[in-house]
Amino acid sequence: MSDISGSTLLRDVTVITVDQRRRIILNGFILVQDGRITHVSSKPPDKLPEDVRIMSLPGRIVIPGLINSHAHLAQSLLRGLAEDLPLHSWLCDRIWPLEAAYRGEGDAADGYVAARLTIGEMLLSGTTCFLEAMLTHGSGFANVARAVSEMGIRACLVSRPKCLHQLITSMLSTRLTNDDDKGKLVKFVETNPALGIADARDKDPDHMSIPSLLAAHSEFHGTSNDRIHVWAACGTPRGAPLSSFAEAGKACQQHDIGITMHCAEAPRDLSIFRDVYGDRTPMQFCRDAGLTGPKTVLAHMCHPRHGYRPGHPEGIADHGGAQPDEQPQARVGHRRGGPDAQSGGAHEALEMATIRGAKALGLETEIGSLGVGKKADLVVLDVRASWAAPWSPEMFPRGGMDPVSLVVGSCTGRDVTHVMVDGRMLVEDGRLLVADESAIVQSARQAVAGIQERSGVRASWKAGWEYE
Repeated sequence: MSDISGSTLLRDVTVITVDQRRRIILNGFILVQDGRITHVSSKPPDKLPEDVRIMSLPGRIVIPGLINSHAHLAQSLLRGLAEDLPLHSWLCDRIWPLEAAYRGEGDAADGYVAARLTIGEMLLSGTTCFLEAMLTHGSGFANVARAVSEMGIRACLVSRPKCLHQLITSMLSTRLTNDDDKGKLVKFVETNPALGIADARDKDPDHMSIPSLLAAHSEFHGTSNDRIHVWAACGTPRGAPLSSFAEAGKACQQHDIGITMHCAEAPRDLSIFRDVYGDRTPMQFCRDAGLTGPKTVLAHMCHPRHGYRPGHPEGIADHGGAQPDEQPQARVGHRRGGPDAQSGGAHEALEMATIRGAKALGLETEIGSLGVGKKADLVVLDVRASWAAPWSPEMFPRGGMDPVSLVVGSCTGRDVTHVMVDGRMLVEDGRLLVADESAIVQSARQAVAGIQERSGVRASWKAGWEYE
């Protein structure tokens, strides 16, 4: 996309700033100049730029752009192909064989098509920044970076450093020769007969190395007006030695690279940590491998006995278009079952989706709230329909409904009318401005047909239901 320029004034809107004071402005003004917020107040700016675009938006609520702290861009193409399966079957029998079948170049590259589909869906529903959690070689790092650059979203993209030469050879059906292994750090082989795990992507390890990570970081980090950041990713340990993960952690610390990790996604993984890694909890493993730090994001910490202690920044994620049965998503309503009915409510959920998510990514000084000097990543929600009644900004000062409760409890992607990133309008009046949505959908349908043909994976039909 072209360089940031221009000015926009949003007026007559309710503004949920999520700033340090947690201000809610019921009849607010937001001025954006050259990609950043220069004014946010209940009073209009003293002076406006000559070229300013003025948008009066009564009956709308403006919030910071949502931050998705764990997304799989490739898996939007796999929606509905791996339903109602436990995690290991979901991975070994469906998702990994499908991801291993990604092919193509240019506009027809499956990774590029999937990234555009996922990014379009995120923008249309108010997500302005995401952390890609496990970008495989088949998707192609350059394909995804291209889609991010073209469509204007903010992203932390991962390259996946894996180590093969220290694997326990008894777990492998073949072993490397000296010519194959010259001390180069490559993908941990996920295939592990002792644990009943098979990964069809194990043909890709040479392309997912620490040198590849450093090359991607050098080429892409900070590009597209600093919208693209490059991170590293690790999967849940399932047999590879702790020392291999430690090498990845050391490289990230040396080069100030953020690292994200799938951490015990399913209950069965907890026994692997206990039996294979010296009775460690997942958190003890991460600590001993040197994976923890200010730029570490651990995903799927939703099962007991992880060893996790509250107090670190927590974000919210949607995972992706394909979702295993063992990974429940965050729900605001869970608080009603806990000992404190006031914990985990709407305000905390909004913080997790905005400023806390930004802090987890090390971006809290730039995004995650609406304040002077922050980058202009914001979302406009239309709350004039019947489902939002009887909320109104006039009723709130007299004890009416809190707009945060309305946004979290009632709003969905259907209510997003405008989305801005870096001060550029990417969605307007519910329409994607940066790409042809119908063309994205058509390309996705063509891509998944080829992926299914090459992988041989088909969706399972529900027993007892007739399909004509």
